[in-house]
Amino acid sequence: MATRYFTAILHKEEDMYIAECPEVGTVDQGETIEEAIAGLREATKLYLEEFPLPETSPRFVTNIEVNYA
Repeated sequence: MATRYFTAILHKEEDMYIAECPEVGTVDQGETIEEAIAGLREATKLYLEEFPLPETSPRFVTNIEVNYA
């Protein structure tokens, strides 16, 4: 079994946390951050079993500061 690392983006909508994996396009939700991430992990695993992705180089995520008027 292969291990790959993906990005998880989370935001809150009303009383639910939404988790999204932009590399694959999977989305899930939960009442807690942990539930949302667990659901996203499972949804992404099931997606990749059906639609495997080619091997790629890892992506690096960071923040940038932008000053604007």
